[in-house]
Amino acid sequence: MFLTLHPTNPQPRNIRTIVDCLLSGGVIIYPTDTIYGLGCDIFQHKAIERICQIKQINPEKAQLSFVCYDLSDLSIYTKSISTPLYRILKNHLPGPYTFILPASKEVPKILKSRKNTIGLRIPDNLIARTIVKELGHPVLSTSLPGENVEDYTDPEIINEHFKNQVDIVIDGGPGHTVPSTIVDYTSGEGIMLRQGAGEWASVEL
Repeated sequence: MFLTLHPTNPQPRNIRTIVDCLLSGGVIIYPTDTIYGLGCDIFQHKAIERICQIKQINPEKAQLSFVCYDLSDLSIYTKSISTPLYRILKNHLPGPYTFILPASKEVPKILKSRKNTIGLRIPDNLIARTIVKELGHPVLSTSLPGENVEDYTDPEIINEHFKNQVDIVIDGGPGHTVPSTIVDYTSGEGIMLRQGAGEWASVEL
């Protein structure tokens, strides 16, 4: 299915269709504030396996992130963090960043890395955040497979590539070619693992 959503006023009927798809184990392609991503419900085991098959990756070795609506999900899916770290997250999110944080027991085992961490994303994109808000919990997110990111900026081209592998491709307007900046805060200090769309200067806790 190819669904067009207005980027600043997503149609509630189409959002409901997407949420129903996720709850029933569907896989979607959706816009963020960086590149288009593959997504599914974090509690749908078979959907997670489908995404890993599409990307031809092992779930334990994959860069899989949680897309959240706001920082309220922190207390559920991550271990307790310090007040200074919370302030850093609050200053950068929503935005084009993925923060690697210690995972809590609420994170499904298939989604925990060997280091027992998760990637946390709150994209500055109304479509993505509205989907998560209506779903009621985070969406699993990862980049589309392949090296040619430029091919994945046009939703119609994305649909041609993946319409037989996913349930819904969302047209939320042109995508970007630069992924999020990844910062690891599991060791107590911020270590930038990937420079992406977000500006990053070392921030002291």
